[in-house]
Amino acid sequence: MIFFMSDIKLSPWYRINHTQDYVWVELLHGEHRVLSSGVLNGGLATATHLLNLKVPRFFEGTEHPAQTLQSYAEGLGAKGPIVGMMTAASMDSMRCYRELVQGIELVALVTCGLDNARRVGDPAEYRAMVSRPHEAGTINIVVLSSAGLSLAAMVEAVQMITEAKTAALMAAGISSPVSAEPATGTGTDAVAVVSGLGGEQVQYCGKHVLFGEVLGRITFNAVQDSIRWYRPPGDH
Repeated sequence: MIFFMSDIKLSPWYRINHTQDYVWVELLHGEHRVLSSGVLNGGLATATHLLNLKVPRFFEGTEHPAQTLQSYAEGLGAKGPIVGMMTAASMDSMRCYRELVQGIELVALVTCGLDNARRVGDPAEYRAMVSRPHEAGTINIVVLSSAGLSLAAMVEAVQMITEAKTAALMAAGISSPVSAEPATGTGTDAVAVVSGLGGEQVQYCGKHVLFGEVLGRITFNAVQDSIRWYRPPGDH
């Protein structure tokens, strides 16, 4: 089910701020464990804020992107550790899907652009093994769980989110301009999984358990809806 921002701004454990320039998630009641591929504090970290910042596709700032994110978040009034990612996608593409099942809340936030759609294994533009592309992220996904997740479950959640994204791209018929094969993502996607502070810890979230079913469903639906905004029906 899709929720408008007005429906979820009053959540007791997070607050979502959405403008033309960013999606900013405030995590209330303390630091949450976050596993992400974010530019700022990526990997396994603890955070009280997540920022998805819109920047030009070819980011050419004079400072490191992580510092840009840190400074921007602090300018918004964010206090405490921050996980940040960048995107060239329009913030109008943001879609938020949420389900509350057996007392556990799951939320998927997606922004989407498809200018650099790719199939996994396509020839890369950057030919050095330690290259750092300058393009900003395109399909960015943040998932919030009110339940705590084990480290293994967080890794499995990233896998489920990625599969859901790929399924949505294939359902939409998106192809890689490099290979003309079905796209599995874009060249600069980012993901973040937020583990909640309360309740019994989730140990498994694959396809055989209800948590994984709900996670996959809301992520698929959010990505699919965001793709529809980016590429209206009949637009090829």
